[in-house]
Amino acid sequence: MYAVIKTGGKQYRVAAGEKIKVEQIAADVGQEIVIDQVLAVGNGAELKVGTPLVSGATVKATVVAHGKHDKVRIFKLRRRKHYAKHQGHRQQFTELQIVAIAA
Repeated sequence: MYAVIKTGGKQYRVAAGEKIKVEQIAADVGQEIVIDQVLAVGNGAELKVGTPLVSGATVKATVVAHGKHDKVRIFKLRRRKHYAKHQGHRQQFTELQIVAIAA
């Protein structure tokens, strides 16, 4: 069984037992959270798609860790204009362990 969930402005395909990294969620490590924005639930050849959400479907997950992704380096240059700009960014994430999918 799998589900397509929406969190942090992105969509993820998850199954029970998987670990995923999502945009940072304000929850403590070890805390169990419930994601109720489920867009689709599939079980084998059967697929239930919501309009836009599947009513009554939830995904339970446990917060494993918080962290930062690798640095993304940004370099902008305008040739012959004496303009060069260096910038960097490290996006924060929350790692989730998917516990169960309830359709």
